[in-house]
Amino acid sequence: MSSLKNRVKAFVKLGSFLDQFSSKNTKRREGVINNDLFFDAFKHQLKLAQEHNGWFTDSNIQFAIKGWSELLTEEKFNDWLKPYEFNEDQVSRKVALITAGNIPLVGFHDFLCVLLAGHSVIVKQSSNDKHLLPMLSKYLEYAEPEFKGKISFTEDKLEGFDAVIATGSNNTARYFEYYFGKKPHIIRRNRNSVAVLDGTESKAQLEALGEDVFRYYGLGCRNVSKLFVPENYNFDAFFKAMYKQKSIIDSAKYANNYDYNKAVYLMSQFELLENGFLMLKEDEQFASPIATLFYETYKDVESLRKRLEDEKENIQCVVADGFSRKEVDFGQTQLPQLYDYADDVDTIEFLLKI
Repeated sequence: MSSLKNRVKAFVKLGSFLDQFSSKNTKRREGVINNDLFFDAFKHQLKLAQEHNGWFTDSNIQFAIKGWSELLTEEKFNDWLKPYEFNEDQVSRKVALITAGNIPLVGFHDFLCVLLAGHSVIVKQSSNDKHLLPMLSKYLEYAEPEFKGKISFTEDKLEGFDAVIATGSNNTARYFEYYFGKKPHIIRRNRNSVAVLDGTESKAQLEALGEDVFRYYGLGCRNVSKLFVPENYNFDAFFKAMYKQKSIIDSAKYANNYDYNKAVYLMSQFELLENGFLMLKEDEQFASPIATLFYETYKDVESLRKRLEDEKENIQCVVADGFSRKEVDFGQTQLPQLYDYADDVDTIEFLLKI
């Protein structure tokens, strides 16, 4: 078995490779390992991914790739993995990975964790995001030969696995529990992110919040889908800050959702606040439709803290300034670190114990 050090080196090489595709100016760089084999091939897969899924725009794919290229560094791996005890004599297990397809490379962190832990992975991808990970897997096999034979993909029924990491909706989670519950597993359900405002936010903070709301068209579990605001909150500053995101309505898919949801709300005679590309609707639910933010008012901060603690199983991130110990800064929800585990479940710890 390769050492953890070699496995990390392979992902660091992948980070350097990905960095070439992290901006509009895709440019082949000298010195990037295996570029002759993979540069043009990956460029083609990026094109296919965009053609296959209208939500996967150039901007959103580049953003996802940039995020990973900045995380896959030796320094960040060392900081992340320092607390864990890796046993190179550990039996290698086969881990089934069922990925979502809501944002580009959304299952990459789980994939990374399985391989770093020394296991094999069999991936069942969402049809919405099936072009990028297989090519990156091939790159890794060239960067670290020990990975050869340890990565496979299937569209068929999963068989012959020892553990499962599955991500889906609340409905599919029940299905996953039924079929995979007897194996060691991590099964993730719907979660949403919220922002807590108190009226003292700066223009810069509110503009940054726009990134938390609109990046990936709001399709990620780390996207803010709900606001908590004080009673009698004035939304003027909020809407002024959101104006920076107005070009999102130029996306036909987003515009269609905006028009449809607005028509439904108006026919139902719901009260709305809107600015031509975003609707605000007072609602107790956390998951809002595309082009819509739900909001609720609060009277006192302590009651709200308790409410969100009680609801923590439904919440991925809380964006705020001085509200809670685990809050995320404005504009940072789609920039998680390697140690920011989905649903607060430590994937590496799970994998080292199976």
